[in-house]
Amino acid sequence: MAPAPVRRTPYKDLLQPALQRRFTTAASTLLAIAYIQAVLLGNWSSYIWAWFPLGPAGIKTGFFFLCGLSIIILRIAQYHVGLRTSNSGFQTFAQNALKPQTVEAIVSYAISSWLFSQVYLWSVPASANLNWIAYHTGDRARLNEKPLFFTTHFIILGAWRGILHLYRDDDRLLLGSVRSKPGSAKEGDASNPLKRFGDEVPLLLIHAGTQSIVSVIANVFIYRLFLRTVAWRTALLVFRPFYNLPKTNMLPASIPFSVWLLLRCISAGFMLSFVWMAANTAFSTFLVKEPVKNGKPLTSESKDPNGSLLNGLKSKKLSIRCFAMWELAFIARDFEVRRKMIYEDIDRKDGPMWSQVYAICLDVLKSIDARIDNYGKAPAPPAPVIANPVDNAKPAQRISQPVRDDPVLLSTPQQKTFRGEIEKAVSQAATSPGQRSRLSPLAKKALLDAKGKLAVMKQEATSSRNPDSPFGYTTHRFLGSPFGSPFRQEFGRRLNAAILGTPYGEVSLYINATTALSQLAAHSLLEDRYGNVQRDISAIIRTLTTVTRKLEAFKASFPTHWTDVEGKKDAPEVDAILCALKESLSELITTFGPYSRDLRLGLTDMRLAKEAAGLASEKSVQAQREMREIK
Repeated sequence: MAPAPVRRTPYKDLLQPALQRRFTTAASTLLAIAYIQAVLLGNWSSYIWAWFPLGPAGIKTGFFFLCGLSIIILRIAQYHVGLRTSNSGFQTFAQNALKPQTVEAIVSYAISSWLFSQVYLWSVPASANLNWIAYHTGDRARLNEKPLFFTTHFIILGAWRGILHLYRDDDRLLLGSVRSKPGSAKEGDASNPLKRFGDEVPLLLIHAGTQSIVSVIANVFIYRLFLRTVAWRTALLVFRPFYNLPKTNMLPASIPFSVWLLLRCISAGFMLSFVWMAANTAFSTFLVKEPVKNGKPLTSESKDPNGSLLNGLKSKKLSIRCFAMWELAFIARDFEVRRKMIYEDIDRKDGPMWSQVYAICLDVLKSIDARIDNYGKAPAPPAPVIANPVDNAKPAQRISQPVRDDPVLLSTPQQKTFRGEIEKAVSQAATSPGQRSRLSPLAKKALLDAKGKLAVMKQEATSSRNPDSPFGYTTHRFLGSPFGSPFRQEFGRRLNAAILGTPYGEVSLYINATTALSQLAAHSLLEDRYGNVQRDISAIIRTLTTVTRKLEAFKASFPTHWTDVEGKKDAPEVDAILCALKESLSELITTFGPYSRDLRLGLTDMRLAKEAAGLASEKSVQAQREMREIK
């Protein structure tokens, strides 16, 4: 009797608890920061209640923690892996400006800042004169403009921080990558995230202080010129039902700015900015840990480790697929027991474990090859719809003549005008675009003149470095300024969009796929008892060679756009993929070079592989040095 099949645990069911534990660590770190800030704002007239958690300090800690927790919740709702791939910053803005996530980010920061401002106003002593209602003469209540400016300043600060959050793509998780040689490149070391977070704290303090000072200076002018009247009337509308305020909406004669108030705005803004930055940094640091638990791969807890890993590698969600590929790369390099499990797992429903892993990794690398081949080509037309046999039936023969739709009364012919001819041509182009144009000579001449002027303007714009073109010179100056930065189509951005795809492209997916493939192949020489990997070595080397050569040639021939005024051909993401491809190819050549004939690799295959890996150039340089020494 065949044994009962083992239930395969989905990869996300293994990944989600790990992410929840990391979220708890990030939230605990944020809670400690909130408690320190609450103690600093405490009333030290009582040395016990100033720090005792079950008193005012605990209440303020809870509210400050909520201000940072709202940002972590925002990150959980909107996190993604991979960089945003687009040709320019303006294109990214056009793609994301109207999405609900954009409004959600700005509103989350604005509510967080408003809550922090109200807790701060509640915490300061009465001598600070920051109560919403003031009693100057008699018993008549007056609206105090100082807390109004304080609150408005923080709402603007929150909205601006939300925009900055979107601009810098803070929702992205930077996943690590595994290289063939440990320590050969940055691998996203997450072995001690608490230490990494501590190393970031001084930089966070500097950024928080800078942001608080700049925001106060800017908001003084913004509030005075644009928002004072609206904020004053809104505050009166809110407080009039509860207080006997004057009926007039006139603004106070004096401005609310004072040195002490601005200093309080700076100090409170510094505290809030640090909470936000600490929340973002803690989330990004603690959640992006290696997919390893207790020194073992994450899927080791599953009853079917290989099946759970395959489930993650085949996931349609990019984040799960990237985490699974990251784990596979670690297994291929560092865990011998799990490697042997992959080699020896040959009785799976969809084929041996190695064959499935080999196909998945190869498809990831071939996707780069496919994007290079399809770059600049028109998208393939949709597949033709197969007609229903009923639709192909011969229509019934018409017995009577169709009803004529000619006008009953013939109008007198009108004189042809230029405007009429243009309207007629546009109407014909809209209703029957396949027919030839029947523009009059006058309209044709005007159309040709307009096309000529547009061509001249386009040529002047694209030749922005031409000093003889005023329009081109102005365009060049604008694109070189900070205001023109969103419109520049820089070399690196365009190359990333072409190689990694849109709207997101994760570099670590390709690096880890390359490492996993090469490491599993290299270790199979000693660990693969059945010799299943040997059949695919030649295909792996040929694929790595083809992808490396194509990617290198594509980058070298990729043109710069006329808006790229700097013209720097820098693409660190593509360079990282190229470096991983060359490292893996070099290791495979070194390992399987002596057995190239047995693996059906010809001399041409090995020569091309060595050239792609850069081994041929290194040997030629070494030979030249030896010749010089002999001479």
